[in-house]
Amino acid sequence: RKEFVDLYVNYMLNDAIRKPFEDFVQGFIRGCPATTWKMFLPVELQTVLQGHTKFDWHLLEKNVKYSQYKMLDQTIRNFWTVFHKLPEEKKKMFLAFLTGSDRISGYGEEYFTFQIADPEAANPDEVCLTANTCSHILFLPR
Repeated sequence: RKEFVDLYVNYMLNDAIRKPFEDFVQGFIRGCPATTWKMFLPVELQTVLQGHTKFDWHLLEKNVKYSQYKMLDQTIRNFWTVFHKLPEEKKKMFLAFLTGSDRISGYGEEYFTFQIADPEAANPDEVCLTANTCSHILFLPR
């Protein structure tokens, strides 16, 4: 029985996926030459490809640019007060709403910026919060 289990496990974890994995590696190396990636440790490569998963939310607040708003406007102060009270998971959901991803690129948080803009609606109470994920702009009604 032990031999059967060992052979079965080897087949499932090695032999059965060998060809698809080799095809993946070949395609990956064609698009991303191996010499470029060899300078990274595995954890660094993961961060470059997937982005950062830990955040300094106050640094994020510091890097925001405002359009039709000032940092001391009541709407902005209310926004950040509520934002900082959110649990970590909700903050990541906000990041996904704003950028399309719940991670910040491998460049790092100090280089990540977004903009908060006033949609300048006639009746702000009838306007929903929206985001332009390509440009990282949050349209926050007054």
